[in-house]
Amino acid sequence: MSSSDSQARSHAPIAILGLNAWHGDSSACLMLDGKVLCAVEEERFRRVKHWAGLPTQAIQHCLDEAGLTLEQLDAIAVNRDPKANRMEKVGYALSHRIPFSVVADRLKNRGRVQGLAEELSEAFGIPVDQLRPKIHHVEHHRAHLASAFFVSPFDSAAVASVDGFGDFSSARWGHGRGRELTSLGRVGFPHSLGLYYLAVTQYLGFPKYGDEYKVMGLAAYGEPVYLDELRDLVKLESNGGFRLNLKYYLHHKGQVPMTWEGGEPSVGKAFSPELEKLLGPARQKDEPLEQKHKDLAASAQVLYEECLFHLCTQLAHSTGEKQLCLAGGCGMNSLANGKITANTPFEEVYVAASAGDAGGAVGAAAAVWCDDFGRQRTWVMDHAYLGPKYDDGAIQDALASRSNDIARSECELSEPLPEDELLERVVDHLVSGHVVGWFQGRMEWGPRALGNRSILGDPRRTDMQDILNLKIKRRESFRPFAPSILQERTEQWFERPAPVPFMGQVLPIQEDKRDQIPAVTHADGTGRLQTVSESTNPRYHRLIQRFEARTGVPIVLNTSFNENEPVVCRPEEALDCFLRTKMDLLVLGDRLVERIPAENVDGVDAPLPQGIQQASGEAA
Repeated sequence: MSSSDSQARSHAPIAILGLNAWHGDSSACLMLDGKVLCAVEEERFRRVKHWAGLPTQAIQHCLDEAGLTLEQLDAIAVNRDPKANRMEKVGYALSHRIPFSVVADRLKNRGRVQGLAEELSEAFGIPVDQLRPKIHHVEHHRAHLASAFFVSPFDSAAVASVDGFGDFSSARWGHGRGRELTSLGRVGFPHSLGLYYLAVTQYLGFPKYGDEYKVMGLAAYGEPVYLDELRDLVKLESNGGFRLNLKYYLHHKGQVPMTWEGGEPSVGKAFSPELEKLLGPARQKDEPLEQKHKDLAASAQVLYEECLFHLCTQLAHSTGEKQLCLAGGCGMNSLANGKITANTPFEEVYVAASAGDAGGAVGAAAAVWCDDFGRQRTWVMDHAYLGPKYDDGAIQDALASRSNDIARSECELSEPLPEDELLERVVDHLVSGHVVGWFQGRMEWGPRALGNRSILGDPRRTDMQDILNLKIKRRESFRPFAPSILQERTEQWFERPAPVPFMGQVLPIQEDKRDQIPAVTHADGTGRLQTVSESTNPRYHRLIQRFEARTGVPIVLNTSFNENEPVVCRPEEALDCFLRTKMDLLVLGDRLVERIPAENVDGVDAPLPQGIQQASGEAA
């Protein structure tokens, strides 16, 4: 680098590329001077759920967004450290006689992480000796902890990470103060709450990577009558940790095959025959769901909550904190997260926007910013609108490329509309029971659609879930849809109200309000809410305000804009999803694509709640 180049870089912001690579939900983020400029999962480009591997397209997007090349970065941070707990790994493999094939497979994955410079060099066509930025390997759970605390609104807080496994640990907890993050304890391999929940998920007939959320949804329909039996699977320890009864599992013997490269990840069967001796034959994925399965789901959820609350209570006592930051794959258990303040000494909970492994990209970058560069925290992640965005020109191009298909579908296109007219027309559709695809601004970071890549509906309709499943989603009936609520109205509609911008918590809906919003009220009277702030998503906030003015309800039903695929990223994908389903209206930025006449759903004719007019949706 020339002296002039060096001088120019000395005045430039510090640029850190954060990565989650060769693991599920591969992702990248770009941090400039401590602020995340962009963050995106590789699956959004590859169109393969939970894509695992090196996130080359996500990396390229982040570089393009920042106007940088790989050579111009100051650091590259990855949320894996092959050196972490190395002696424990070696000792365990030797003492437990883990098959060589399993060890070789793990070493191959670890080698790719360790050889990240060579992998990037090959993928981007840059000689290794020209790859200037230093590569920092951040221990997996430290990256999780950092992804929650270093971007949280708290100056100090207790911090916990709980997941399956990463760098030979399944959980770590600590204390965050300023830019310091001190580890206070961990749970090492082979004990894991994530592995416990995975085993039960598979036993219940949900075999795909990431299916745990189905068990959470199913739990509302059961009672925890199998809690005593399941307690034999996990034991609590006095320090807040836990241990598995390993006779019910296979992973500790190296008998669970895993795939983490170049596509959708997969994890083999994790439970042993002993679990079937305890509970009876496992459900096969195509077998009907019986009450026993619902009761097992409820029991598994209650036991997980007992373990989480035990850890949180010990952590609160050891730190003296009233605030908790939470991450790790188990941080996606929004049902448990919503009960933390009622069952532990914590009064406030911040759940990372992307609590799972994808979020490790942000955590690794934030850890390097604070730990290695010694810089202060400068930014709070109060929204997740950090992904790609597309202007009206890109939307026009997408519409032009499918003009014949649009014509065949008997759709009407609008020119760009003033916002007032656009919002009024959208509300007209919502109160008529129609399904609206809503595509705006920057795509969300993390697994949840938060009002920029969303499908919207009227939460007051008793038939709205059926309409959505018949027209678009075609998913299990026990899985709930989410309420997006004006943040300033949360106290009037939910018990234990709190800001929940990332759908990270499930809270009870006030009992006298549940009949008013049946489409987003789950069987147990709860809702996985998103609080919508005017400051972070003004257009979505104004849409819900318009809906409230028309109906008296400050909530819309929100589900992800997709159909058995990753959430749509580009306008072309939104248009494709609209055309191949029976969606009634597509909103692309300022433009509408409208089916004329709007289609009705045969055989679905449930009434609105009493006191609400069917035709207009106006409050009586």
